[in-house]
Amino acid sequence: MFGLYILFPIGYMYYFGTNLEERFTVPDFWPKEGQTHKIPYEKDEIQSELARLKARRLALRDQRLANEAQHQGENASQ
Repeated sequence: MFGLYILFPIGYMYYFGTNLEERFTVPDFWPKEGQTHKIPYEKDEIQSELARLKARRLALRDQRLANEAQHQGENASQ
């Protein structure tokens, strides 16, 4: 047991050593400032973001309804 208590920390220090930063880091792991979400805090920014989200939601809804109508038209003709 004494050998285990002595050799384990020495082996651990020998394996990992002092160059942990170079061996175990992933380059560019965290996203840059421009790649992250920017939460609006001002009233004007919040209103413009809500308008953008509503326009996106309505565009996706129109696209979905058009696809459903086309799909129903194909089923009716068969």
